[in-house]
Amino acid sequence: MTTLHTIITHLENLAPLHYQESYDNCGLITGNKLWLCTGALTTLDCTEAVLDEAIALGCNLVVAHHPIVFKGLKKINGNTYIERVLIKAIQHNIAIYAIHTNLDHVVGGVNTVIANKLGLLNQKILAPKADVCTLKKLITYIPVKHTDQVLQALFNYGLGRIGHYDECNFMINGTGTFRPLVGSNPVVGTHGVREKVNETRIEGVFEAQYEQQIMSALKHHHPYEEVAYQIIPITNTNTTVGAGMIGTLPNPITEIQLLQLLQIQFKVKVVRHSALTHKPINTIAVCGGSGSFLLPNALAHQADAFVTADYKYHDFFDAENRLLIADIGHYESEQYTKELLFDELSKKFTTFAIHLSKIDTNSVNYFI
Repeated sequence: MTTLHTIITHLENLAPLHYQESYDNCGLITGNKLWLCTGALTTLDCTEAVLDEAIALGCNLVVAHHPIVFKGLKKINGNTYIERVLIKAIQHNIAIYAIHTNLDHVVGGVNTVIANKLGLLNQKILAPKADVCTLKKLITYIPVKHTDQVLQALFNYGLGRIGHYDECNFMINGTGTFRPLVGSNPVVGTHGVREKVNETRIEGVFEAQYEQQIMSALKHHHPYEEVAYQIIPITNTNTTVGAGMIGTLPNPITEIQLLQLLQIQFKVKVVRHSALTHKPINTIAVCGGSGSFLLPNALAHQADAFVTADYKYHDFFDAENRLLIADIGHYESEQYTKELLFDELSKKFTTFAIHLSKIDTNSVNYFI
């Protein structure tokens, strides 16, 4: 059977924990990584009803987008729904795992789902994340005749992926020297004699979460007993990590058509929006959940519309006829996240049942 550790490792390769915002609380909230998984339930929120659903289905893992705990708790006595959820999870040996702003910040995450629902092309991160070091560079030296083999192994594990390109690398040929000492087992050379070898120096960028597997591949495929290499953190902006998403429609539409599209695709009862600009909509910025902080980025990218949630009354004025702000609701903007998680786990794991929660956890109701 599969352990929770294996599942968590997969989720954190998809959305590394260090991509989360400082206020967030992603990761394993209850449970033990060493537990065997009897079944997993994906949901937007972990509520008491969702836990009852997990118990009925025989699942001991709930993968939720929103963390049930954001702040430290001084008491757990069942006076709040948060405390009751934690008590029930512990009583029934159910692990709760949260994958929140880290999933918001990756290509293929929450905002990609929204962009896909709108049919956006040429998608890219709206505000690349610059406050964490997510990129590193590998420099190493390989005998010329082994270069292609080793380089391909490194590419296979994530070296050289930059934006919409992969296998990016710089190479230069030169001469490497070394002298094998007593106790060594050199592939080439003789003990006590300086050896000269035609080598290729390679340099390639990689995302920090792939460091362990890239180093394992390097040491496994490199012919030398001792591999010379450098790992250098770099502060380049990582265009594949950050908040929001922006893209273009195949063909321009009117603002009314966009609002109608949002109603249909996100099952929205009401769309709150800024004043109509009466301009065609071609470029759209999106952000699941509370995204008003990204308005300057949407404007900088000359977006015609900005789709998000949790907009405050006065903030709608900030549109100033430059674009259309459309607030579709927090739950509505993120409702497909549980399907994203379900699909991701279903593709990877087949030894236990994976379920999509049927519970509507939307805390906002509308009287129409």
